[in-house]
Amino acid sequence: MIDEDLIHHVNKSSYRVKVIKTLEDYPKIPKDIAADCGILQNHISNVLTELSNLGLIVCINPEVKKGRVYRLTEDGEEMLSKLV
Repeated sequence: MIDEDLIHHVNKSSYRVKVIKTLEDYPKIPKDIAADCGILQNHISNVLTELSNLGLIVCINPEVKKGRVYRLTEDGEEMLSKLV
């Protein structure tokens, strides 16, 4: 269950909201996430790290240096339904 503070925190940043929404359909690499969100790629890694630390997304191939793929966790999918 996602708490109200986390929902508020995510909704305060358009970057966080856009990244979660773009991962709704299928996993993506940071370059594609940046392009889909209209966010510069150098900002994406900070957002991905934060969302990962919050347990909303996960890297499904952390062993690779380039081409990491991110997807929503169960909490991330729940958060998706609570975004404005």
